[in-house]
Formats: sequence, structure tokens, C-alpha cells
Amino acid sequence: MRPSLKLLASVPRGQSSKLRKPAMSLDHFIQRQRVLGFWREITRALHKIPKSPTRDELRSYARHEFDRHRNITDLQHIRYLLSTGKSEFEMMRRYIDEQASR
Repeated sequence: MRPSLKLLASVPRGQSSKLRKPAMSLDHFIQRQRVLGFWREITRALHKIPKSPTRDELRSYARHEFDRHRNITDLQHIRYLLSTGKSEFEMMRRYIDEQASR
């Protein structure tokens, strides 16, 4: 038997897992992917703005909002925040497009 299989076979059932967090549900996983995709969309849009204090300020604001809501686990609240964030971002995108065209 391979050493790694022996190790797994020898772990007593009562011992806790070495994983920090329990596995997330499929709904949580999907929402997490949507949030990460939204973050990527924001950062890509910000790179269109020439390097300036405005660009740094917008990124800092977005980062602060994501960090502030990092520990939210309620799916309805996550959906609400994502929806609200996307509508705010659409307003910000108009500003970004205006700045990028200069």
C-alpha cells in the first residue's frame, strides 16, 4: 500500500478534519464565482483609466466595499449586494469610459 493511503487509512474517525472551513454549498459556490467575476470586471475597467489618483481612489473604494462584506454568508444578502454593486458599477463605468476617452 502507498504511504499516503496508509496515512489516510490510519486516521481515526473521531479526529477533526484539517480543513479550516467546511465545504460550501453549491449555491454559495455559484455566488462566490459571480462575486469574483464581478471583482475582475471592476479591475479590468479600472485599468482603462490612465494612472491617476482618481483610478487609485476608485480601486480603493471598490476594495473597501468587498472587504467590508467579506464575511456575509446569507445567500439573499449576497445576491442583494451583488445586484446593488452592479448597478453602482454601471454608473461608475460611464465615468470610467469618459475618463478613458480623454
